[in-house]
Amino acid sequence: MFNFGSRSKERLATVHPDLQKLTELALKYSTIDFGISEGIRSLETQEEYFKRGASTTMNSRHLTGHAVDVYAYIGGSARWEWPLYTEINKAFDKASKELDIDLVWGGDWKSFSDGPHYELSWGSYGPNT
Repeated sequence: MFNFGSRSKERLATVHPDLQKLTELALKYSTIDFGISEGIRSLETQEEYFKRGASTTMNSRHLTGHAVDVYAYIGGSARWEWPLYTEINKAFDKASKELDIDLVWGGDWKSFSDGPHYELSWGSYGPNT
């Protein structure tokens, strides 16, 4: 069983409580250790990501605390190979079903596949919920 480090806990604390619960449960189910690379983000950071092509929107769920980015943590370092994120997503999927929280995985997006990204759905969680 894996545990979040202090930086991941700090980042996770910036997002919606339902996303915190779901992410913590996903870590318990995951066969791959992972950390939180980003929770809420500032408008300035979002603008920077958008300008350099790391994001395709200025309407990111990170701006409202409705999204997290994770990183696979293997052998003491972050890893970015796609199969790791497919495996981590299995844990997020199981946790979202168990908690009945509507979650969107960026790895399912067709135009900009983003394996480390998870967000609460717009349909269930508007910007003010």
